[in-house]
Formats: sequence, structure tokens, C-alpha cells
Amino acid sequence: MTSNVRHSRPRKSLGQHFLSDSRIVSRIVEAADLSSDDTVIEIGSGRGVLTRRLVQQAGLVVAVELDPRLCEELPGRLDFPENLRCQIADAREIELPSLAFRELGDHPARYKVVGNLPYYAANPIIRRTLESQPAPSLALFMVQREVAESMTALPGRMGLLSVATQLYATTRIVCSVPPTAFRPPPKVRSAVVRLDIRPEPAVAVDNHEDFFQVVRAGFSAPRKQLHNSLSHGLGVEPAVGSAVLDLAGIDGRRRPATLGLEEWAAVYRSWVVGQGKVENRGA
Repeated sequence: MTSNVRHSRPRKSLGQHFLSDSRIVSRIVEAADLSSDDTVIEIGSGRGVLTRRLVQQAGLVVAVELDPRLCEELPGRLDFPENLRCQIADAREIELPSLAFRELGDHPARYKVVGNLPYYAANPIIRRTLESQPAPSLALFMVQREVAESMTALPGRMGLLSVATQLYATTRIVCSVPPTAFRPPPKVRSAVVRLDIRPEPAVAVDNHEDFFQVVRAGFSAPRKQLHNSLSHGLGVEPAVGSAVLDLAGIDGRRRPATLGLEEWAAVYRSWVVGQGKVENRGA
């Protein structure tokens, strides 16, 4: 039965590309800084090449796998390690902290998240991880190279994903991963990105949902000057967008990609003041 699974064809509908390069596995495990005190939630365990190394170094590994076939066979592949738990679930929907609490009680050891993410599901999984309460101390994700570059971008090349990631974490690319590291090889290059979760968000804003509404508006026309893209995204007259930027001390002729986190926070606060929301929220 196990042999049949090992030789079964990956399911394209689930975006399955199984990591097979032991050197990349070693880079991931090294970057995770694991100890016996760590609980690791692995997203997309697949055939268990990375899982095998994780259970050797972590206190507990909870493997989250959408494919029931792979999840059910994983313990047998790895000779039934005592510190492995398997969960058939969609990481875009499950509450990740609940997996650690379920195994370790009300006060789990710190947990980390590691995952080889399907390209079609990467963004919602990253967001769900970063916004989890409690959040992990660290996350390591294999994603498409362009996604990793966006997550780690500096002002001048930032996008919505850059802001959304760096609000909650410091970021760095661990390594680039060629298509030949997978079976079957994907058509694009990948990269491993490490996210060290901040104890508090990088900038103070009173409502994250509203903050991201403003940031999304700013990037609604990323090639345009900021006063145009912001006005377009917020659905207001250009003069209103310009006034918001003036109040924030931001040159409206700049492109959205050039703003850093503090500047986006200033734009948000200016928009809040302009809408009279500060008083309404008691800020």
C-alpha cells in the first residue's frame, strides 16, 4: 500500500510538486533553528521528505495535508514517529494555533510554521499565519521566487504583499530553489523565505482592516502617481487624495512602491482624520 502511494502521480488539481532535494531540505531545517522545545506545524507535508527531518529535531510536528491519501500514509512512510500528528485540512481555513493547543493544552510551547506552499494558495496561507492569535514565533515558506521577492522588498519595489508581510514580520530569503528540486519540476523558480514574527506590528494603527483598505487603494494603480492611485482606489475626487497625502507629508507624485511602512501608516492616519473616524473610535 505504501509503495503504491510513493509511485502515485501528483495531483495537479492540488498543485502538488514534491520537494526531493536533500540540500534544500537541510537549508530549511537549519533556518528553522529547531529544538526539542519547538512544536512545528508543517503545511503541505506531501511525501514527507521534509517531515522526516523535522521530527528528528522538533519536539512535536503537526503535519497539515489537504490530500487524504498522503496524510494517511505519512506516519508509515516515516516508521511511525511518536512525535508526529497528521491532520487532513486546508491550511487556508484551519486555525493553526488550535493544532498546537490541541496537543499541548492551554499553554503550548512556542510553535513554528514550515511549509512548501502551493502557488495558488500561498497568499491566503501566509496572511492566515501572520494574523494568527497567538502567532508563531517563526515561519518558513517555500513560495514562488517572485512572491518571496515581494515579501522581502524594500521601499522602491514594495507592493501590497510587502506591506502585509512586513507589518507583522521581519523577512529574509534563505535560498533560491530551482525547479529540479521538485518532482515533478514546476515551471517557475521558487525560494524559501523566513519570517520572524514581531512581538507587535511594525507600525501602530488602530484598525488593521481599515489600514489595509487604504494600502490596497494606494496600490490600485501601482504605475500611476500616488495621488491618482489613492484617489482611484478610495473612490474619491483627486483633490481629496491629494489633501490626504499633503496632511501625511507625502509627495503625491511618488509611486506607491516607494513608500515604507511608516509612510503608509501616516497616509492611513490622515485618511482617518479626514473622515472623522478618530473621534468616532475614541482614539
